[in-house]
Amino acid sequence: MVRFQLGVDIGGTFTDFALIDSTSGKISVNKTLTTPPDPSEAILNGIKELLEREGFKLSQIDILIHGTTLATNALIERKGAKTALITTQGFRDIIEMRRETRYDLYDLFIDLPEPVVPRYLRFGVRERIDKDGKIITPVDETQLIQIIDKMLKENVESIAICFLHSYANPINEKKAGEVIAKKEPSFSISLSNEVAGAIREDERFSTTTINAYIKPLAERYMRNLLCRLNDEGFKGKLFTMLSNGGLTTFENAIKFPVRLIESGPAGGTMAGVFFSDLLNIKNLIAFDMGGTTAKISMIRDGKPSIVSTFEAARLRRFMKGSGFPLMIPAIDMIEIGAGGGSIGWVDTLGLLRVGPESSGADPGPACYGRGGEEPTVTDAALILGYLDPDYFLGGEMRLDKEKAILAIKNKIAIPLGLDLIEAAWGIHRVVTENMASAARIHILEKGYDPRRFTLLAFGGAGPIHAWQVAKLVGFRKIIAPFGAGVMSALGFLVTPVGIDFVQTYLSKLNEVDWDRVNFLLEDMEKQGIEYVTGAGVSASDVNITRSADMRYIRQGREVNVPIPNGKLYSDNTEIIKNTFYSVYKDYYSRYLTDIPIEVVNWRVLVYGPKPRIRLEKSRNFNEGSALKKKRPVYFQEYKDFIECPVFDRYLMRPGTKLTGPAVIEERESTLLVGPGGRLLIDDYLNAIIEF
Repeated sequence: MVRFQLGVDIGGTFTDFALIDSTSGKISVNKTLTTPPDPSEAILNGIKELLEREGFKLSQIDILIHGTTLATNALIERKGAKTALITTQGFRDIIEMRRETRYDLYDLFIDLPEPVVPRYLRFGVRERIDKDGKIITPVDETQLIQIIDKMLKENVESIAICFLHSYANPINEKKAGEVIAKKEPSFSISLSNEVAGAIREDERFSTTTINAYIKPLAERYMRNLLCRLNDEGFKGKLFTMLSNGGLTTFENAIKFPVRLIESGPAGGTMAGVFFSDLLNIKNLIAFDMGGTTAKISMIRDGKPSIVSTFEAARLRRFMKGSGFPLMIPAIDMIEIGAGGGSIGWVDTLGLLRVGPESSGADPGPACYGRGGEEPTVTDAALILGYLDPDYFLGGEMRLDKEKAILAIKNKIAIPLGLDLIEAAWGIHRVVTENMASAARIHILEKGYDPRRFTLLAFGGAGPIHAWQVAKLVGFRKIIAPFGAGVMSALGFLVTPVGIDFVQTYLSKLNEVDWDRVNFLLEDMEKQGIEYVTGAGVSASDVNITRSADMRYIRQGREVNVPIPNGKLYSDNTEIIKNTFYSVYKDYYSRYLTDIPIEVVNWRVLVYGPKPRIRLEKSRNFNEGSALKKKRPVYFQEYKDFIECPVFDRYLMRPGTKLTGPAVIEERESTLLVGPGGRLLIDDYLNAIIEF
């Protein structure tokens, strides 16, 4: 029986922990500063603190799930392995040519991200497969051996193999991989048909080269982490969060680390899915604001939105096309440089800006007293009275208010001719406006009304800013869960093990060869069942979801359409067509019936059951005893500081009601309730705020 499960989320500033006892439903949490040189150091330290406090041992943990920023940081900081690309002769520049489009049409000095594989390490080899999968030219093994010798001389560590049309027939890629592995087993090899086996060369090549680039680093990190955990007595299973909101095994994470790029933020969204189901609130906006970034995602009808491609490591954070395209399923979210560590600065026009640069965990905000001198969002919150300098991380880390004052005064107030409070409120307001604008655009671009959504606020800094964000966007209700500061780590614990597959077979819907489709789907399902049962899921608990990427003929992009399980026949054509119309209308508010429909990709998702997690309900009511003290807190509604009541979250029981203004403190985060806000603590100790 699985009793203890531990989630670990490694963020840019803090590493968060959530431990749940499945027998009682009790959740225990912890937060510690991330150790960028070796993230496993923070993991081990934080686990030790948490388990000692709760009276457990690491050997009692049955499942440990972790999300990491390692893949993202390695790509952004260019700290991956020396990587080579082997491709079809004449096509080695695909990763540099990209789609020959400009993400900023009027910028004459536009920059594009430098490929992770330099040109001198890109090699063409004689081989060819046509678009239908027919072998035109087998791999020239003699030429391949010569290329291997060149790579050895250049001390190449990892190789990406990307041949034209390998999505239609991977035989040449597999043969090249076998030849290289036999000749030099030390090479780390990534095959495009395994990493991203769908049509579109730019995305497929980009995804595979990045997988190869970060694979050796990810493997060293993962094996070192498991070794250190085992040395401390860990005997359970280790899983890793995927970008699409699923879990993968230790070995699969090592093989395909590119799928971990958004693993941490995905945990926050899955926590939102959990609370959507728990509280029967179908439409939520998950708002996760940590120390470095803020993530915003939409949950509709209790489900997150999944995209098949996204961009990583953008040169310009808000410019689509300025990053690396990745062909992997991921939760559809926006991520902006707005966290507690985001730095306030004055631009050349004399305007106040906040982010995207962050002070991170080292040195951190000025008030951390670790050498940071730049004014940050956390420094502003401290000056405005939102944070208690003696109760940060439950009092384990004291904040230095004088250093916060000095940083904001010298870098913001004096240059802009403002007093200290105006400057601090300016930082707070600007970062809040940034997040509110991003949330509003994200919702409106999907065609929805923000007033129909509830804001779920979490992360270390999310509950402080939720009140202002909600007012600016138009949300009518805010939910701040108990333990909001480590909610992404909890999200890991409510996520099923799963794996997805995609296979390109391009055809008009009314001309589909259903025998071929059935073979593709059944083969993907077989592989998926073997994977999830190998991860410990009972065969009777395996779930399968099918879909197809479809479009009107001659369109450039597709929409993902659910398709029936079981054997498919021509009789299913009408059902699938009508489903396409429904999905298309949901995206674009209309559909056309006189244009042929084309199917591009066939997809299969195989996953286990959702973990049976139940939160502990508290039955004790302790009215009035949660009040800790009063302190001066700034509210724009009053344009001044007022003596504001401060409450201890751990003493607030179900049924507790209050009217703002109020500050509610717990170890990992602080919740701000503005004037007139009506707060209720529910049976699960969630704080529900209505306007």
